[in-house]
Amino acid sequence: MLQRVFHLEENQTTVRRELLGGLTTFMTMAYVVVVNPRILAESGMPLEGVLFATCISSAFATLVMGLWANYPIALAPGMSLNAYFTYSIVIGRGVPWQTALGVVFLSGLVFLVLTLTNIREHIVNDIPDCLKHGTAAGIGLFIAFIGLRNAKVIVANPVTFVGLGKVTDWEFLLAVAGLLLIAILVSRRVGGAILIGIVAIAFAGIPLGLSHWPEHLFSVPHPSGTLFKLDLRGATKLGLGELVFVFFFVDLFDNVGTLIGVCEQGGFLRDGKLPRASRALLADAFGTMAGALTGTSTVTSYIESAAGVAAGARTGLGNIVIAALFLAAVFCAPLVAAIPTYATAPALILVGALMCGALARVRWNDFTEAFPAFLTLVATPLTFSIATGLSLGLLSFTFLKLGSGRYREITPLIWILSALFVLRYAFLGAE
Repeated sequence: MLQRVFHLEENQTTVRRELLGGLTTFMTMAYVVVVNPRILAESGMPLEGVLFATCISSAFATLVMGLWANYPIALAPGMSLNAYFTYSIVIGRGVPWQTALGVVFLSGLVFLVLTLTNIREHIVNDIPDCLKHGTAAGIGLFIAFIGLRNAKVIVANPVTFVGLGKVTDWEFLLAVAGLLLIAILVSRRVGGAILIGIVAIAFAGIPLGLSHWPEHLFSVPHPSGTLFKLDLRGATKLGLGELVFVFFFVDLFDNVGTLIGVCEQGGFLRDGKLPRASRALLADAFGTMAGALTGTSTVTSYIESAAGVAAGARTGLGNIVIAALFLAAVFCAPLVAAIPTYATAPALILVGALMCGALARVRWNDFTEAFPAFLTLVATPLTFSIATGLSLGLLSFTFLKLGSGRYREITPLIWILSALFVLRYAFLGAE
């Protein structure tokens, strides 16, 4: 049955690899179960309800991706979008969180319509190869930067913006030890190397007091605080249209960038195109609508999925594991919260290094291809936004092709996207 549903042999994988890959992905993104509720709780939402919504919407969207699209890409409420929800819409504009959830639902409905009409699939497949490679490497640097920050290897510095952390810090030392351990295991082709490293470093921190056994293994979910509390009538009022657009716009290109980057790393692209792209894009549309109904912000693909791909996941079977763990996290929130960030940081750094291999496929001898790839590469981690990196890369691609007289290489869709990006920055500038 597994062979028939997931085509394991065709994708050169095994059940064991898929299970390890799924478990690894969940371990690297388990923080969302704790962080997302804490961020949204600042908007006045009940934390217990958001925790339930986070796990349910993540499990649902991840299952859709695994069963319908057969890709090992997990989904959960996006970190940048939950911050926009809380700090820009609810706190900044004074919009009730119930109305903001209605806005999220409407944006998910827009995703669904554009996906069913194949517009989003064309967007994914028409992005130039140089930007696909640059996005993959840019996400790699992004992941590595997050890992280095979580490990306290990189810290804020008022003079140089960032600097080296304290080498005497135990979290610093354990994270570096974990990185070396995982790197050695990977170089020796040890199966489950990333997962072994995460677990080993987490246990190593217990006698040092850096990680602890959870006080409770189980907790009872409390969904009533946010379940079906969205206000669609308020969301349709005049003046909220631009909020729907911003949610749609940011998620569209964050999701597209993540899909391209992870699929590039996993070797899922065929002639620069993503097979079953529409099916993959339906997952975040349904996930976002489910999240709004249950009580959380926009659901999107997670770049941490690259950790599971690096661990061997190649099909949607890995997503079944991830979804099951998200459902278990509804009842085991204290156990999930016990995973320290310094233990998952080495996995992110190593995956970032692996993803930078995509740069070898950029045509560096063609400046109209090389510069957009480079700009995407550096802008993604420096702006802390996949969408911004991709947009700047695409705009530079359009202007360079146009300026060099090679405008025939610009597809109609790229023209449209470039115009939309110009409008986006004009809109942000007006704010």
